[in-house]
Amino acid sequence: MALLNIVRPGLFSTVQDCGRWGHQAHGVPLAGAMDGYSHRRANALVGNTLGEATIEVTLTGPEVEFVHETTFAVSGAAFRLTLNDAAIPMDHPVEAAAGSRLRFGDRLKGARAYLAVRGGIDVPQVLGSRSTHVVSGMGGYDGRALRGGDVMKTGTGAVSDAGRGKRLPSLLLPDRGAWVRVIPGALMDWIAARRFTVSPHSNRMGYRLESTRQVTAASAADVISGPVPTGAVQIPPGGQPILLMVDHASTGGYPIAGTVITADLAIAGQLAPGDWIEFAPCSLDDADQALRDIEAGAAPGEA
Repeated sequence: MALLNIVRPGLFSTVQDCGRWGHQAHGVPLAGAMDGYSHRRANALVGNTLGEATIEVTLTGPEVEFVHETTFAVSGAAFRLTLNDAAIPMDHPVEAAAGSRLRFGDRLKGARAYLAVRGGIDVPQVLGSRSTHVVSGMGGYDGRALRGGDVMKTGTGAVSDAGRGKRLPSLLLPDRGAWVRVIPGALMDWIAARRFTVSPHSNRMGYRLESTRQVTAASAADVISGPVPTGAVQIPPGGQPILLMVDHASTGGYPIAGTVITADLAIAGQLAPGDWIEFAPCSLDDADQALRDIEAGAAPGEA
Protein backbone atom coordinates (compact mmCIF):
# COMPACT_ATOMS: atom_id res chain seq x y z
CA MET A 1 0.00 0.00 0.00
CA ALA A 2 1.13 3.55 -0.78
CA LEU A 3 -0.34 6.99 -0.12
CA LEU A 4 -1.06 9.77 -2.64
CA ASN A 5 -1.44 13.37 -1.55
CA ILE A 6 -3.36 15.72 -3.83
CA VAL A 7 -1.35 18.92 -3.57
CA ARG A 8 -3.42 20.74 -6.21
CA PRO A 9 -6.49 19.10 -7.82
CA GLY A 10 -6.57 20.71 -11.27
CA LEU A 11 -9.86 21.81 -12.80
CA PHE A 12 -11.88 18.65 -12.19
CA SER A 13 -10.22 15.41 -11.08
CA THR A 14 -12.24 12.42 -9.90
CA VAL A 15 -11.74 8.76 -9.05
CA GLN A 16 -13.22 6.53 -11.79
CA ASP A 17 -13.25 2.89 -12.84
CA CYS A 18 -15.24 1.03 -15.52
CA GLY A 19 -18.60 2.14 -14.15
CA ARG A 20 -21.47 1.06 -11.93
CA TRP A 21 -23.05 -1.60 -14.12
CA GLY A 22 -26.24 -3.51 -13.35
CA HIS A 23 -28.24 -0.84 -11.53
CA GLN A 24 -29.58 1.34 -14.35
CA ALA A 25 -33.06 -0.25 -14.07
CA HIS A 26 -33.23 1.31 -10.60
CA GLY A 27 -32.22 4.75 -11.85
CA VAL A 28 -28.53 4.56 -10.90
CA PRO A 29 -26.27 6.31 -13.45
CA LEU A 30 -23.40 4.33 -14.91
CA ALA A 31 -20.58 6.84 -14.20
CA GLY A 32 -17.03 5.54 -14.83
CA ALA A 33 -14.28 6.81 -17.10
CA MET A 34 -15.34 9.10 -19.95
CA ASP A 35 -12.61 7.49 -22.06
CA GLY A 36 -12.74 3.88 -20.91
CA TYR A 37 -10.04 2.83 -23.35
CA SER A 38 -7.37 5.16 -21.94
CA HIS A 39 -8.42 4.20 -18.41
CA ARG A 40 -7.77 0.55 -19.24
CA ARG A 41 -4.53 1.43 -21.03
CA ALA A 42 -3.15 3.27 -17.99
CA ASN A 43 -3.95 0.28 -15.78
CA ALA A 44 -2.28 -2.13 -18.20
CA LEU A 45 0.91 -0.06 -18.15
CA VAL A 46 1.38 -0.55 -14.40
CA GLY A 47 0.28 -4.19 -14.38
CA ASN A 48 -3.14 -3.64 -12.79
CA THR A 49 -6.26 -5.48 -13.79
CA LEU A 50 -8.03 -3.21 -16.27
CA GLY A 51 -10.91 -2.31 -13.96
CA GLU A 52 -8.88 -0.82 -11.10
CA ALA A 53 -9.77 2.75 -10.16
CA THR A 54 -7.72 5.60 -11.63
CA ILE A 55 -7.79 9.39 -11.31
CA GLU A 56 -9.53 11.03 -14.26
CA VAL A 57 -7.99 14.42 -15.06
CA THR A 58 -10.07 16.96 -17.01
CA LEU A 59 -8.55 19.78 -19.11
CA THR A 60 -6.02 20.90 -16.46
CA GLY A 61 -4.10 18.44 -14.36
CA PRO A 62 -3.29 18.09 -10.67
CA GLU A 63 -0.08 18.06 -8.70
CA VAL A 64 0.26 14.76 -6.87
CA GLU A 65 2.77 13.79 -4.18
CA PHE A 66 3.63 10.10 -3.92
CA VAL A 67 4.12 9.72 -0.19
CA HIS A 68 5.55 6.23 -0.67
CA GLU A 69 7.52 4.60 -3.46
CA THR A 70 5.23 3.37 -6.23
CA THR A 71 4.79 2.88 -9.98
CA PHE A 72 2.40 5.01 -12.01
CA ALA A 73 1.45 5.79 -15.61
CA VAL A 74 -0.62 8.47 -17.35
CA SER A 75 -2.60 7.79 -20.53
CA GLY A 76 -5.27 9.58 -22.54
CA ALA A 77 -5.12 13.30 -23.33
CA ALA A 78 -1.59 14.49 -24.12
CA PHE A 79 -0.06 16.59 -21.33
CA ARG A 80 3.45 17.76 -20.58
CA LEU A 81 4.40 15.83 -17.45
CA THR A 82 7.19 16.30 -14.94
CA LEU A 83 8.29 14.26 -11.94
CA ASN A 84 10.32 16.41 -9.54
CA ASP A 85 10.65 18.95 -12.39
CA ALA A 86 12.17 16.40 -14.81
CA ALA A 87 10.20 15.67 -17.97
CA ILE A 88 8.67 12.19 -18.14
CA PRO A 89 6.76 10.45 -20.95
CA MET A 90 3.10 9.63 -21.10
CA ASP A 91 1.96 6.06 -21.80
CA HIS A 92 4.96 4.59 -19.99
CA PRO A 93 5.32 3.09 -16.48
CA VAL A 94 7.35 5.38 -14.21
CA GLU A 95 8.95 4.55 -10.86
CA ALA A 96 8.33 7.27 -8.27
CA ALA A 97 10.46 7.50 -5.13
CA ALA A 98 8.87 8.43 -1.81
CA GLY A 99 8.19 12.15 -1.72
CA SER A 100 8.20 12.57 -5.53
CA ARG A 101 5.78 15.07 -7.08
CA LEU A 102 4.01 14.58 -10.38
CA ARG A 103 2.91 17.77 -12.13
CA PHE A 104 0.65 18.14 -15.16
CA GLY A 105 1.72 20.99 -17.44
CA ASP A 106 0.31 22.14 -20.76
CA ARG A 107 -2.46 20.10 -22.38
CA LEU A 108 -1.54 19.43 -26.00
CA LYS A 109 -4.44 17.38 -27.34
CA GLY A 110 -7.54 15.65 -26.02
CA ALA A 111 -9.51 16.50 -22.87
CA ARG A 112 -9.05 13.75 -20.27
CA ALA A 113 -6.10 11.80 -18.95
CA TYR A 114 -5.95 8.87 -16.54
CA LEU A 115 -3.44 8.47 -13.71
CA ALA A 116 -3.07 4.81 -12.76
CA VAL A 117 -1.04 3.72 -9.74
CA ARG A 118 0.13 0.18 -9.15
CA GLY A 119 -2.55 -1.55 -7.06
CA GLY A 120 -5.29 0.90 -8.05
CA ILE A 121 -6.86 3.78 -6.11
CA ASP A 122 -8.47 2.35 -2.96
CA VAL A 123 -11.73 4.07 -2.10
CA PRO A 124 -14.87 2.29 -0.85
CA GLN A 125 -16.98 0.50 -3.42
CA VAL A 126 -20.58 1.65 -3.77
CA LEU A 127 -22.85 -0.76 -5.62
CA GLY A 128 -19.80 -2.61 -6.89
CA SER A 129 -17.89 0.40 -8.24
CA ARG A 130 -15.42 3.03 -7.02
CA SER A 131 -16.53 5.54 -9.66
CA THR A 132 -17.49 9.08 -8.63
CA HIS A 133 -20.93 10.41 -9.53
CA VAL A 134 -20.76 13.99 -8.29
CA VAL A 135 -24.42 14.91 -8.89
CA SER A 136 -25.64 12.22 -6.47
CA GLY A 137 -22.55 12.34 -4.21
CA MET A 138 -21.97 8.64 -4.83
CA GLY A 139 -18.66 6.75 -4.83
CA GLY A 140 -15.12 7.96 -5.35
CA TYR A 141 -13.59 10.18 -2.68
CA ASP A 142 -16.55 11.27 -0.54
CA GLY A 143 -18.67 11.45 -3.70
CA ARG A 144 -16.96 14.59 -4.98
CA ALA A 145 -14.17 15.95 -7.13
CA LEU A 146 -10.73 15.86 -5.52
CA ARG A 147 -9.47 18.82 -3.51
CA GLY A 148 -6.07 19.95 -2.35
CA GLY A 149 -5.07 18.04 0.79
CA ASP A 150 -6.99 14.87 -0.05
CA VAL A 151 -4.95 11.76 0.76
CA MET A 152 -5.74 8.41 -0.86
CA LYS A 153 -4.20 5.00 -0.51
CA THR A 154 -3.47 2.50 -3.21
CA GLY A 155 -5.09 -0.89 -3.16
CA THR A 156 -3.82 -4.40 -2.94
CA GLY A 157 -5.54 -5.49 -6.14
CA ALA A 158 -4.05 -8.13 -8.39
CA VAL A 159 -0.98 -6.91 -10.25
CA SER A 160 1.17 -8.70 -12.78
CA ASP A 161 4.84 -8.04 -13.37
CA ALA A 162 4.47 -10.03 -16.57
CA GLY A 163 1.90 -7.54 -17.84
CA ARG A 164 3.65 -4.48 -16.45
CA GLY A 165 4.45 -2.05 -19.21
CA LYS A 166 2.09 -3.76 -21.64
CA ARG A 167 1.09 -1.28 -24.31
CA LEU A 168 -2.34 -1.18 -25.83
CA PRO A 169 -2.26 0.81 -29.09
CA SER A 170 -2.37 4.58 -28.76
CA LEU A 171 -5.76 6.24 -28.89
CA LEU A 172 -6.02 8.56 -31.89
CA LEU A 173 -6.78 11.73 -29.96
CA PRO A 174 -9.14 14.30 -31.47
CA ASP A 175 -7.39 17.39 -32.81
CA ARG A 176 -9.94 20.13 -32.10
CA GLY A 177 -12.74 17.85 -33.26
CA ALA A 178 -13.74 14.41 -34.50
CA TRP A 179 -16.08 12.32 -36.59
CA VAL A 180 -17.96 9.66 -34.62
CA ARG A 181 -20.17 6.88 -35.92
CA VAL A 182 -23.78 6.49 -34.81
CA ILE A 183 -26.51 3.92 -35.11
CA PRO A 184 -29.20 6.01 -36.83
CA GLY A 185 -32.47 6.70 -35.10
CA ALA A 186 -35.67 7.97 -36.69
CA LEU A 187 -34.33 11.54 -36.55
CA MET A 188 -30.86 10.86 -37.98
CA ASP A 189 -31.41 13.30 -40.82
CA TRP A 190 -31.53 16.13 -38.23
CA ILE A 191 -27.87 15.62 -37.29
CA ALA A 192 -26.42 14.11 -40.48
CA ALA A 193 -23.97 16.18 -42.56
CA ARG A 194 -23.86 18.93 -39.94
CA ARG A 195 -20.99 20.15 -37.81
CA PHE A 196 -21.66 20.89 -34.16
CA THR A 197 -19.55 22.57 -31.50
CA VAL A 198 -19.27 21.24 -27.93
CA SER A 199 -20.69 23.98 -25.71
CA PRO A 200 -18.89 25.25 -22.58
CA HIS A 201 -22.08 24.21 -20.76
CA SER A 202 -21.14 20.55 -21.18
CA ASN A 203 -20.10 18.07 -18.49
CA ARG A 204 -19.89 14.36 -17.70
CA MET A 205 -23.69 14.09 -17.92
CA GLY A 206 -23.77 15.27 -21.50
CA TYR A 207 -22.40 17.54 -24.18
CA ARG A 208 -24.63 20.37 -25.31
CA LEU A 209 -24.04 20.73 -29.04
CA GLU A 210 -24.36 24.03 -30.84
CA SER A 211 -24.96 24.70 -34.52
CA THR A 212 -25.96 27.64 -36.66
CA ARG A 213 -29.03 25.71 -37.83
CA GLN A 214 -31.40 24.51 -35.11
CA VAL A 215 -34.05 21.84 -35.16
CA THR A 216 -37.33 23.63 -34.46
CA ALA A 217 -39.06 23.02 -31.16
CA ALA A 218 -42.16 21.85 -33.00
CA SER A 219 -40.15 19.09 -34.70
CA ALA A 220 -38.78 17.76 -31.42
CA ALA A 221 -42.09 16.47 -30.09
CA ASP A 222 -42.25 14.93 -26.63
CA VAL A 223 -41.99 11.16 -26.44
CA ILE A 224 -42.72 8.74 -23.63
CA SER A 225 -39.75 8.49 -21.26
CA GLY A 226 -37.72 5.33 -21.63
CA PRO A 227 -34.23 3.90 -21.14
CA VAL A 228 -31.41 5.84 -22.79
CA PRO A 229 -27.87 4.56 -23.43
CA THR A 230 -24.59 6.40 -23.17
CA GLY A 231 -23.92 7.98 -26.55
CA ALA A 232 -27.56 8.78 -27.34
CA VAL A 233 -27.98 12.07 -29.23
CA GLN A 234 -31.18 13.62 -27.90
CA ILE A 235 -33.11 16.49 -29.49
CA PRO A 236 -34.71 18.65 -26.76
CA PRO A 237 -37.44 21.22 -27.51
CA GLY A 238 -34.84 23.99 -27.82
CA GLY A 239 -33.51 22.26 -30.92
CA GLN A 240 -29.82 21.94 -30.02
CA PRO A 241 -28.78 18.27 -29.52
CA ILE A 242 -27.41 16.78 -26.31
CA LEU A 243 -24.91 13.91 -26.52
CA LEU A 244 -25.40 11.80 -23.39
CA MET A 245 -22.19 10.81 -21.60
CA VAL A 246 -21.45 8.47 -18.71
CA ASP A 247 -23.12 10.39 -15.85
CA HIS A 248 -26.48 10.73 -17.67
CA ALA A 249 -29.78 9.70 -16.12
CA SER A 250 -30.92 6.21 -16.98
CA THR A 251 -34.17 7.38 -18.62
CA GLY A 252 -35.11 10.29 -20.86
CA GLY A 253 -38.05 11.71 -22.78
CA TYR A 254 -36.49 13.49 -25.75
CA PRO A 255 -36.40 12.07 -29.28
CA ILE A 256 -33.12 10.32 -30.15
CA ALA A 257 -31.48 11.10 -33.48
CA GLY A 258 -28.87 8.35 -33.17
CA THR A 259 -26.51 6.64 -30.74
CA VAL A 260 -22.72 6.79 -30.84
CA ILE A 261 -21.28 3.29 -31.23
CA THR A 262 -19.36 1.82 -28.31
CA ALA A 263 -16.12 1.73 -30.30
CA ASP A 264 -16.20 5.54 -30.69
CA LEU A 265 -17.22 6.54 -27.14
CA ALA A 266 -13.56 6.93 -26.12
CA ILE A 267 -13.07 9.45 -28.94
CA ALA A 268 -16.16 11.36 -27.83
CA GLY A 269 -14.86 11.31 -24.25
CA GLN A 270 -11.75 13.20 -25.38
CA LEU A 271 -13.63 16.19 -26.81
CA ALA A 272 -13.29 19.53 -25.04
CA PRO A 273 -15.55 22.60 -25.06
CA GLY A 274 -15.06 24.41 -28.35
CA ASP A 275 -14.21 21.22 -30.27
CA TRP A 276 -16.34 20.24 -33.27
CA ILE A 277 -18.14 16.93 -33.74
CA GLU A 278 -19.81 15.36 -36.77
CA PHE A 279 -21.90 12.19 -36.93
CA ALA A 280 -21.61 9.46 -39.57
CA PRO A 281 -24.26 6.70 -39.86
CA CYS A 282 -23.10 3.17 -39.09
CA SER A 283 -24.78 -0.23 -39.33
CA LEU A 284 -25.14 -2.59 -36.38
CA ASP A 285 -22.86 -5.10 -38.09
CA ASP A 286 -20.13 -2.49 -38.64
CA ALA A 287 -20.48 -1.26 -35.04
CA ASP A 288 -20.07 -4.81 -33.77
CA GLN A 289 -17.00 -5.36 -35.95
CA ALA A 290 -15.43 -2.06 -34.85
CA LEU A 291 -15.68 -3.11 -31.19
CA ARG A 292 -14.31 -6.57 -31.99
CA ASP A 293 -11.36 -4.92 -33.76
CA ILE A 294 -10.54 -2.88 -30.66
CA GLU A 295 -10.70 -5.94 -28.43
CA ALA A 296 -8.39 -7.69 -30.90
CA GLY A 297 -5.80 -4.91 -30.64
CA ALA A 298 -6.87 -1.97 -32.82
CA ALA A 299 -7.02 1.51 -31.33
CA PRO A 300 -10.24 3.53 -31.19
CA GLY A 301 -10.32 5.69 -34.29
CA GLU A 302 -8.66 2.94 -36.34
CA ALA A 303 -11.41 0.34 -35.94
